[in-house]
Amino acid sequence: MRAQPFRPFHVKLADGRTFRIDHPEFIAVSPNGREMVIYDDEGMSLIEMLRVVEVRMAKPPEPQEKPGTQTKPAPTEGESP
Repeated sequence: MRAQPFRPFHVKLADGRTFRIDHPEFIAVSPNGREMVIYDDEGMSLIEMLRVVEVRMAKPPEPQEKPGTQTKPAPTEGESP
C-alpha cells in the first residue's frame, strides 16, 4: 500500500469477493492490523484480515489512443509514407 509509485492491486476474500484497489486512499488498515476498510463504488466494507486469501498486483491499464490520433509504425527505409 505504500509503494512509490502506487501500484493498483486486488484483494480476494474467502467468500469469493474481489476488490480492486486503484488508489491508496481506497484502503485503510486498523492500527492492530486485524481489520481493513475498503472503499469502492458500493460504499465501505469492513473486512477481517483472516478473510483475505489472496493479494495480487493488478495489470496496468492498456494505453488508450486519443481521439483523432492514429498509431502507425514509422515507414521503413525505401517505403513511402
